Amino acid sequence: MLNEKLKNHHLILASGSSRRQQFFTELGLDFEIRLKPVQEDYPERLKHFEISDYLAQLKALPFKDELKEKDILITSDTIVWHNNQALGKPKDKAEAFKMIKSLSHTTHEVITSVCFTTTKLEKTVNAITKVTFKELTDAEINFYIETYKPFDKAGSYGIQEWIGQIGISKIEGSYFNVVGLPTHLVYRTLNSLISS
Repeated sequence: MLNEKLKNHHLILASGSSRRQQFFTELGLDFEIRLKPVQEDYPERLKHFEISDYLAQLKALPFKDELKEKDILITSDTIVWHNNQALGKPKDKAEAFKMIKSLSHTTHEVITSVCFTTTKLEKTVNAITKVTFKELTDAEINFYIETYKPFDKAGSYGIQEWIGQIGISKIEGSYFNVVGLPTHLVYRTLNSLISS
């Protein structure tokens, strides 16, 4: 349906994430994957969704000079916001353990920002989902890290994996946002871009 509306456009997904690529496929969209390395640093003054907005926009910068008239570039970034700080991807097992331990028996926010860039405009949207974990035992945390090796995930966990199945007691907002892409927002924004 949306793909038919987009037939005169060319979607470029700038993400190496297999989960985000799968979402685009499931939305029935034709797209090209195009990757460029970006140093994901942000100013310390930024807080909350300002961080993911900034990083999603930063990831679009290397592509701007090569976009053609019908191109729509999509870049995104996800952070876990907890105790007034952003949790990124863990460097090692010890950091992964510390992160998950801090999320145990508390509620945190998962924020994903998506930036849409064309030759004429740049639009950034974001979604915020509140996730509550039960109290996790050290054994559960260690089992998860050893088995699933969540070193490519913000906050050191994937909601769709074992830890989410046994540990998450409540979720407020978009589930797909926590997996890595607020698909409802992508669908809505693409519709509005081609209607305007």
